[in-house]
Amino acid sequence: MKTLHAIDALAKIDAPLVLAIGVFDGMHLGHQAVLQAAVDSAVRIGGIPVALTFDPHPACILRPENAPRLLTPLDFKLCLMERQGIQHALVISFDSAFAAIEAEEFVLKLCRTAPQLEGICIGEGWVFGHARRGNARLLQTLGMKNGFFTSAIAPVLVDGEVVSSTLIRESLAMGNLAKAARLLGRDFSIRGHVVHGAGRGRQMGFPTANIATGNEQYPPDGVYAIEAGWNGNKRPGVANIGVRPTVSGDGRRVLEIHLLDFCEDLYGSEMEVSFLQFMRPEQKFENQDALCAQIHHDIGLVRARLQNSKAEV
Repeated sequence: MKTLHAIDALAKIDAPLVLAIGVFDGMHLGHQAVLQAAVDSAVRIGGIPVALTFDPHPACILRPENAPRLLTPLDFKLCLMERQGIQHALVISFDSAFAAIEAEEFVLKLCRTAPQLEGICIGEGWVFGHARRGNARLLQTLGMKNGFFTSAIAPVLVDGEVVSSTLIRESLAMGNLAKAARLLGRDFSIRGHVVHGAGRGRQMGFPTANIATGNEQYPPDGVYAIEAGWNGNKRPGVANIGVRPTVSGDGRRVLEIHLLDFCEDLYGSEMEVSFLQFMRPEQKFENQDALCAQIHHDIGLVRARLQNSKAEV
């Protein structure tokens, strides 16, 4: 997938365009429906689907005191878009100047820059432009005047609730991984790079990989069964989120994982950690031996879970 960073770059795409526009934080089932509408429409007209999104999250500029933690940072979001068949992504830098642009001006600039614009797909409730004055009705009106169609995708419902990034964050904060997975259409995951830690896990016989992340939404502190993916590899393991009270006193919250039957060097690798099941809260043990015994027990539970999963297939 090719990533563009300016609206003017759309002019270089020599094919009919169908845009899917939104913040798309989470890439949940609702976002996937909007993107799929763009992909399907592009296939139908022999064109190219383009995802238009924003970075940073608009809330970081419009209401920084209430800006949410991210479900999918930009790199991860683009990766998920590519998996869904998006061929180009236009990432617009969202700042105070962009926030001041009137909705109609924004759409007309898209039309002027991309004369082959055939369609725009959005979520039914998406609003945009200065003071949030732009909506699906405005897009439809401008589309009739400027020769593009508008597809406003209805909200997706799961268990009677509208799928939203806010609902997913609430589910994760409560530790409800199963609900978050239903809303996302996949297991909740965090993506980051493996960085050097203190090496205590290896000293205890359980080599761990510390995952460096940014402002992502985490589930509650504790121990989880996970699956890690990197460079085409996948491996089950155990993750701990928390401050590691038995071995560290610095109070830093970290995500570290131990992969089953694996001890190769992973430093610098970009890794996606999928959270499968909550196992227990993080706790402080009397000593390191007690911690080691508990880790052995945790690993045994993960192995048992894997065996049960294989038996059910």
